[in-house]
Amino acid sequence: MNLFNKLLSFHKKHRWLSHIIYWVGVLLVDVSSSKYTDGQKGTYSFEFISDFLYEIPYIIAAYGLAYFIIPQLVYRKKYFSAVGAFIGLSYFTSALGRIIIVKLCEPLAGIAPKSFETYTEILTDIPKLLYVYFFQIMAAAFVFIFFKIFKDQIEVQKRALTLEKEKAETELKLLKTQLNPHFLFNTLNNIYSLSFTSSPATSESIARLADILDHILYRCNVPYVPLSAEIALIKNYIELEKLRYNQRLSINFHTRIDQEIAIAPLILLSLVENAFKHGASDDTGTPSIAIDLRVDEHHFTFNISNTVTEQEDGNKDSPSDRIGLNNLRKQLNLIYGKAYTLEAGRRNMNFEVSLTIDLTHQHKVYEKDKVLAGR
Repeated sequence: MNLFNKLLSFHKKHRWLSHIIYWVGVLLVDVSSSKYTDGQKGTYSFEFISDFLYEIPYIIAAYGLAYFIIPQLVYRKKYFSAVGAFIGLSYFTSALGRIIIVKLCEPLAGIAPKSFETYTEILTDIPKLLYVYFFQIMAAAFVFIFFKIFKDQIEVQKRALTLEKEKAETELKLLKTQLNPHFLFNTLNNIYSLSFTSSPATSESIARLADILDHILYRCNVPYVPLSAEIALIKNYIELEKLRYNQRLSINFHTRIDQEIAIAPLILLSLVENAFKHGASDDTGTPSIAIDLRVDEHHFTFNISNTVTEQEDGNKDSPSDRIGLNNLRKQLNLIYGKAYTLEAGRRNMNFEVSLTIDLTHQHKVYEKDKVLAGR
């Protein structure tokens, strides 16, 4: 947390105290300036008292502008009332400043009151109020307003970032819930079919499904999971699907991993599921799926292709527009921003998807999330 954030946090916890500290600081600046200007003419006690009294119009002008006039002008769009209030506030604080000088500060300094400067003279001497007091008082008030506007803008930005993060997390959870029930429905149908034939593979399928549920329900509640866990999830999924297709389905799963990395959960499973749903399930012949996963020092690459039928190949709807890929793009945008590329399209009789993630950016985000989680 930098210095400004610490000051902002202190202001939220101790609002009144922070205002007092600010005006004490202004008073100290005025005292030092007055003492330097007056030299030996005024003592420190006199400077403190006179500057403290003269700070009263500063405070009235600052809070009147910050908490009444500017909100009337900016938020409520009451332009005429805001202008009228500004003129009234300016006149009142300028006259008050002149009265404090003439009736309080000058007598404290041993200066006899001028006989001609009655209250009427003070209140009607508009040029003096304008040129001597108005600009000085309003300059101090505008400094206060500048700090307040700057502080409010930072708070608005922080609230916006918090809301955007919460929205992204909610949308990400929603995307996952859209994926999981569909996958579970297909898998349970597979096991249901096996149970009718009393296949010995039923118990194995249930065990694999239990591993998949364990991963989805208990290990995917974090931004990133080990790649090895995602690979195990994919292998379990593939084995369950192979039981359904028997020898009719050809699957080639090749990996080359130079180092263990962390990756967003379920994104690879979504691609594999999509290949089965729109490839193998629609191909009544001999469907095939090829998966190539590579990890080097800087990039993660996941390529998957599946055969498509002639009917599927002639479909006017682009596969990249399907719900599964659209959801995946949203999920990747939320997690990786611009640090990934996802390409999808047909090539001859195959539908191919290529996902590449910049691991340099991924590592920075992962470390940042671990720091935030530890707070």
